[in-house]
Amino acid sequence: MKETRISDSLISNDDDAGWLVTYADLVTLLLVFFVLLYSISLNEQTRAISALKNIRIQMEDNSFFSEYVDMFDFPDYGSQQITLDERIGLVSRQDSIIRDVNKFIAQNNDSSDLTTFVRMGKIVIRLDGNYVFEQGSAEINKGFIPVLQRLLDIMYDYPDYILNIKGHTDDTPISSEKYESNWELSSARATEVLKYLIRNGVEPERLTATGYGSTLPLVSNSSQENREKNRRVEFVLEKDVY
Repeated sequence: MKETRISDSLISNDDDAGWLVTYADLVTLLLVFFVLLYSISLNEQTRAISALKNIRIQMEDNSFFSEYVDMFDFPDYGSQQITLDERIGLVSRQDSIIRDVNKFIAQNNDSSDLTTFVRMGKIVIRLDGNYVFEQGSAEINKGFIPVLQRLLDIMYDYPDYILNIKGHTDDTPISSEKYESNWELSSARATEVLKYLIRNGVEPERLTATGYGSTLPLVSNSSQENREKNRRVEFVLEKDVY
């Protein structure tokens, strides 16, 4: 009776099994890739960065993939930390803008009348109207220029965002040679800010200016303090959908 030995069969076919090495390496890389996806889903920055590093190390150490490493856009793990965070989704563009604005507020004591928040998915930067303009005027205060410069920086740094400038007043009637009503005054104020941004390089198609007069008060115009709250300018940043 003839015996068939499995070990002899495997040894005789060693030369035909070279593809298993490449296959095993590919499976290893796929495993590391799914570890990266898992880390991102848990929003754990350290694990995600480690997974990215492991992918590159695996590719560099493997003779089959080493020549293709440069084809992949691996982030710089040191100097480009913020960019890396944004690329892997740990810090959204929205959070990044709010962080930048809040940092500006913390560094400038004169910006105590400035607040920022998110409303219906849009970033709102709100300023006291008296901080931006003199009462009854649409001429921009010099003290407001640093805030406008910060807005310019944001528009340059985040070209995928558009800006809507909204002017608001209280319900105190106004009638002058230049402005017949609060509608005209609030519109003129929003337009002045828009023109300043355009003069300093922001594309006009990324800007809109709207005057609401006293139609959208934050609080009842029942006191002087409340009227001061209602006199405001809002800058609404939102992602351009086009």
